Parts: sequence; structure tokens; C-alpha cells
Amino acid sequence: MRPVVRVRGTVGALPETIAGALAYCIVPAIVFLLVEPYKKNLFVRFHSFQCLGLCLAAVVIGAGLRVAGFVLFFIPLLGRLFILLVSVLAGLAFFVVWAVLIVKALQGEMFKLPFVGEFAERQTISG
Repeated sequence: MRPVVRVRGTVGALPETIAGALAYCIVPAIVFLLVEPYKKNLFVRFHSFQCLGLCLAAVVIGAGLRVAGFVLFFIPLLGRLFILLVSVLAGLAFFVVWAVLIVKALQGEMFKLPFVGEFAERQTISG
């Protein structure tokens, strides 16, 4: 297990932890990837890419649920209820993950999600 490294510095006008947490809103994530000095800060860059990856995963899963909903629509009552239940649970799960990522960023940790975190880490190092 890797030791937890916490950031304590500032980047631009913001503390790194605040900038990392703000990166989990889509518009600031894009701005942070385009504007100096944020785009050179590894912590802010990592959280920005992880936010974009999480949003992409949510869109893909949402599209899959939409297709499954169309297929299960023809099962009279259970199909619609099942898709509604799965959709609500998926939305709740994404909200909880999003909230945990914001808290971890505020604590100064580079908490990596499976798959999405690996993508974010590769993009952070390559840029």
C-alpha cells in the first residue's frame, strides 16, 4: 500500500486542495486544464482529468441504461420498475463517488478510482 501524500501549497490564487475540489465541477475542470498555472500543477490536473473521466463513465452507463430501458420496456410492469430502480441506484452511486472524490481532494489526497484514476494519472504524467 502506498503512503498517502497530502498537498499543502497554493496554485494561482487558490490553495491546491480547493482547486482540486473545484475540479470536480465540469466547467472549472476544463478551465484548470487550459489556464496557467493550474494546468502545470499535477494535483489539480489529476483531479480535473478524473472528473472528466467520471463524467464520461456516467454518460456511457446512462446510455447503456437507456438502451436496457428500451429493451425492458416491453415487459409490462417489472421491466419499467427494474430500470427505474437500477437508474436510481446508479445515479445515487455516482453522486456518492463524486462527493467522496471532493472530500478526498479537500483532504489533499490524490485518490484514484479504478480505471478512471488510471486514465487520469496517465494524462497527468504525459502532459
